[in-house]
Amino acid sequence: MNFSELFKLSGLLGRFSPDGKCLASCIQHRLVVRDASSLNILQLYTCLDQIQYIEWSSDSLFILCAMYKRGVVQVWSLEQPDWHCKIDEGSAGLVASCWSPDGRHILNTTEFHLRITVWSLCTKSVSYIKYPKACQQGVAFTKDGRYMAVAERRDCKDFISIFVCSNWQLLRHFDTETQDLFGIEWAPNGCVLAAWDTCLEYKVLLYSLDGRLLSSYRAYEWPLGIKSIAWSPSSQFLAIGSFDEKVRILNHVTWKKITELDHPATIASKKTIVYKEVEKSPTVDRERLTFPPTRALASSLFSTQSKYEISQVPVSLQYIKPVADRANPKVGVGMLAFSADNCFLATKNDNIPNAVWIWDIRKLKLSVVLEQLCTIQCFQWDPCQPRLAVCTGSSRMYLWSPAGCVVVQVPGEGDFQIMSLSWHSSGDSMLLLSKDHFCVCYLEREEV
Repeated sequence: MNFSELFKLSGLLGRFSPDGKCLASCIQHRLVVRDASSLNILQLYTCLDQIQYIEWSSDSLFILCAMYKRGVVQVWSLEQPDWHCKIDEGSAGLVASCWSPDGRHILNTTEFHLRITVWSLCTKSVSYIKYPKACQQGVAFTKDGRYMAVAERRDCKDFISIFVCSNWQLLRHFDTETQDLFGIEWAPNGCVLAAWDTCLEYKVLLYSLDGRLLSSYRAYEWPLGIKSIAWSPSSQFLAIGSFDEKVRILNHVTWKKITELDHPATIASKKTIVYKEVEKSPTVDRERLTFPPTRALASSLFSTQSKYEISQVPVSLQYIKPVADRANPKVGVGMLAFSADNCFLATKNDNIPNAVWIWDIRKLKLSVVLEQLCTIQCFQWDPCQPRLAVCTGSSRMYLWSPAGCVVVQVPGEGDFQIMSLSWHSSGDSMLLLSKDHFCVCYLEREEV
């Protein structure tokens, strides 16, 4: 396993291109495009203001840079560095921007969600979608890029419109049985659209492409409801994380619940492996050193190191009681992710912020718990194999696979606190992001 040097970064804005050949990062108002393998700079672009969001087009030929404060989007071309595009929303403002699946249209959402403007880079034409709803996930594209679903709010009622992405024609428009629609997401096969209600109302609705309601699921009635949702890559399962600290999995045949995954504070089953991160300070006699160590050597000699130990069950995890009289209580399952092969599901219960739960979907049983020293910031599955990467805001990265678990210390001077990470599409490398810097971790196939 090798690491690159640290490079400057702002706003956690670092992205691999979809084809895996390039890496884009931002430093204030500058966009830097590097070769993903050598990290040599390929292009350097200067924007009008500080960049707040970047996104690659699906074919990796263009990069979108959004400056929400100015209401401006700038688009840069990798093939023609002299070409650029500027989209100014003017007094309408800008709160969100994204690419269409074809990589030739840009969708801008104006302030107060008055409309979504669809800008064409090819024909310079403009289309408008009215009444988009201000919610967590109000726009969703099918994986094949053919259709787009938009959550809408008209006359105090929720609606969903489905558009054909090739010509932006309205295909279906229907109302939803929701009090306050919170998000929509397509199944990976593009056949089913999941829509879920606000946390005050536990309800998941499943619609077909033609707008028919296939099923409605409600686990309970009065307490806080749904917190997170994730489709399995095969579209066979829909996992629903709830505020009651449970994950419910629905099947794709009857859309009924097939199991309920609980997150207790005490792990009692002997079939569950609990990896506990422990920190140890190396015992080094400084007087025996026959030479003054360099700064890098000294930091590696005298800094604390951590490793995993297997805990004997029963194990009591650190449980934080939520503050009941505040908004957005830290309770319930807030993070969900299926592995690429559909075999595992990783979850995080916000009441137990230092633990990652890994479930074996084939057996519908808890397989592994990773108990960390710090709060889980992010985890992501390798896109090619069942391997989970975890970061906790420290200078360490954690990798789990069915073969075992490992702690990886990122070398380098200074305090590199990993707040986010993302895998390369090949699974051979990983982008590690801190508040002010980033580096690339290169993994070797033999280590798997």
